[in-house]
Amino acid sequence: MKFLPAILCVGLVLLVVPAAKADKEPPVPIRTFAPEYPFEMRREGVNGVVTVKVTIDEHGAVSNTEVVKSSNPAFERPAVDAVTKWKFKPAKVDGKAVEAKVIVPISFVYNA
Repeated sequence: MKFLPAILCVGLVLLVVPAAKADKEPPVPIRTFAPEYPFEMRREGVNGVVTVKVTIDEHGAVSNTEVVKSSNPAFERPAVDAVTKWKFKPAKVDGKAVEAKVIVPISFVYNA
């Protein structure tokens, strides 16, 4: 039997809200990496979701991560390890790159 896990990042939610009339752009992922599906979870056919709060610096690098919610602790480390490698086009306020926080949901879906 061949295991083909599908890992899906379903979106980003911008947490930092600049001043009301500022021209703002949210960060945009430009390079992502799929997390490694834990062998035990894959073998058992377990699906899961990990929600990670990510700080993106003004250069587009991930500078901090925090698991906000998780359906299974076995998925947390692979999700954090993967999102730490991501690269973003940084958020901008009035044309200037700024640090931002986003929520990244990572889905682990088993496909037999």
